[in-house]
This record gives sequence, C-alpha cells and structure tokens, in this order.
Amino acid sequence: MIGPSGSGKSVLLRCMAGLEQPTSGEVSLTPGVKIGMVFQQFNLFGHLSVLDNVTLAPMKLLGLGREEADELAMEMLRHVGMAEHARQMPSSLSGGQQQRAAIARTLAMKPEILLMDEPTSSLDPTMVDEVQGVVRSLAQEGMTMVIVTHEMRFARDTSTRILFMHNGRLLEEGTPSQIFNEPRLPQTRSFVNRIRLLAFDIASRDFDLYDMTSKIKQFCIRCSIAEKMDAVTHVVEEMLVLIADFTTPVHIEVNHSDLKQETSVVVLQREVEVSALEKPDADELAVILIHNASQNISTEHTSEGVKTIFEI
Repeated sequence: MIGPSGSGKSVLLRCMAGLEQPTSGEVSLTPGVKIGMVFQQFNLFGHLSVLDNVTLAPMKLLGLGREEADELAMEMLRHVGMAEHARQMPSSLSGGQQQRAAIARTLAMKPEILLMDEPTSSLDPTMVDEVQGVVRSLAQEGMTMVIVTHEMRFARDTSTRILFMHNGRLLEEGTPSQIFNEPRLPQTRSFVNRIRLLAFDIASRDFDLYDMTSKIKQFCIRCSIAEKMDAVTHVVEEMLVLIADFTTPVHIEVNHSDLKQETSVVVLQREVEVSALEKPDADELAVILIHNASQNISTEHTSEGVKTIFEI
C-alpha cells in the first residue's frame, strides 16, 4: 500500500489486524487465518534478551515448552540473520537489527498473513537495506504480506499488487507495472513520479556555505542516497568556487527521484550567457573535481540564463 502521509494506509492495516474497528465497511478474511504484524517502532521488550522476546508469545500463547520455544526462536532468528545476537539485549542492537528481531518474533507465531506498517521508516538509511532484504526473502518463499511503505522502488520491485490510497480512499490498484508505468489517475501519477527537491537562491557572496552543505547532507540522508553525498556537495561547492563573484543571482537545486533512483544538481546562473564551468579561465582543479563527481553534464540556455545540469 502506497500513498501520501495521512491517507489512511496504517489505519486500514490496523483494521485488517483487528487492532481497530472500522466505522463503516467490512474486512473479509478467511476464518481462522493467522495474522502477524510488524510495527514501525520495533516494540521489543527492553528487559528481555532477543531470544526471550521471540520465545515469549509461543510459550504463553501456543503452550510450547522452553526447549521447543528456544529451538523455534533460533530457527526464526537464523532466518533473518540474527542468530548470533540471540543473547543480546535490544538496547545493544542497531535499529535494523531490532526490526529484524521483531520480524523473527512475529514469524515465530507461524502467521499465514504478515502485515507490515512502514517497517523501515524508523531506521537510519544505512540500515534500510538489511530489513528490505529480509522482506524480499520472505516474498520469494511465498509469504503473503501486506506492506505499507513510502519506498517506491522497494514497492515496485517486491510486490505483486499495489494499492494507492489518497484522502482515506483506495483510488487505484493494479500490478506494479501498471501503477508505476501507466497509472490511470493523475493523483497516482503525481505520487509515484514525485521528485524530492532541495533549493537555494544565492544573491551575494555572503551566503552561509556551511548551512547549505549541512542541509544538502541531511537531504541525502533522508533520500537514502548517503553514498552520493560527497559527489553532490563537491559539485555544489566547486560550482560556487567557479562562480565566485555572484554579480548575478544563482539558483541551485538538488533533485532526487525515489522511483528512478536518479539524482541531479541543477545550477541556474541568471542573466549570463556562459556557464561558469565553460569559461576559458575557469579554475582547473574545480573543473576536474566537478567532472569526477558527475556521471553526465549538460547545459541549457534559457530565457532566465544558463542552466547546468549535473547527473550524480
């Protein structure tokens, strides 16, 4: 399930799990079907080890003995790559490890349907891949899952069916190919093709460079492109070195497409005819650094000035 924040995705998931009662409509499930749920916040018991967190429900609810529960828990922990951390306390684990432990705890109850409410939203971007890897593995094994996510590429590559929600309503559903390549509704098209944007307007040489680079780094982390952080900041910083005098305003954008995983830096020098990068007297080292950080560079002449686009 995808859609803007506040569109009702998590509420629908909680209705499916029986955690909330719908005020209208109905949720139809096969009688007796076992449902497990993985939450955004891992909800591990902090006073119990990872192993004890996983064995608690099977012992209390399924009536398993300690030895049998331990054996089941270790099997599930191995399944998510957490067996070596079985005796550790949750506080000693990274966010990704805690979420994998939470998944193992849910799997220990042998669910037939697994509900996941944005399982990676509380994680540092560097830990997202390890949880997504577990989910992909479960999908390949045939586990039925309903996942709420804001990760468009993950949704496209992992799912068999996509539901798009908007303003509390299910607006569109279809295969990943149909939703991401040929969406029927403009709301769906706008959402799946969204481009995250960070923009700066510089009018003089007295701008705060340190604040700008800090915001660029935070943007890269939020977009899960930390590996591109240095390249993006190098392009911006070195272009500012080349422009130097700022006799005319400069507009800078950092763009990232969640779906296509494409990142670019756009530098618009207003009221000029030649990009600072193309000037004959351009600083040679700055030019080399910019080319090394960019996969492709193109220049457009517009009515506002010269726009240089750097693909990172």
